[in-house]
Amino acid sequence: MEYHYKPSEKVCSQEMIIELEGERIKKVVIVGGCAGNTVGVSRLVEGMKIEEAIQKLKGIPCGYRGTSCPDQLAIALEEMKNKGKSKE
Repeated sequence: MEYHYKPSEKVCSQEMIIELEGERIKKVVIVGGCAGNTVGVSRLVEGMKIEEAIQKLKGIPCGYRGTSCPDQLAIALEEMKNKGKSKE
């Protein structure tokens, strides 16, 4: 399943494209943002279980913004997870 997520305007990234394979994250592409950080986060979560990535990333702030690209990725994963449950 592929999911496109538009992050909060409080962060630098403009879009997150997430591909799942069962309960695991197959691939993440983050468009915009700090390239080194977003590519690093994307590679770190690939192969990880969705719930584990949410637990590790949720609530990470970026300065005064109250959110961050990793936090927004966790929010996107939660949305994907909830949509999957509603289909069952």
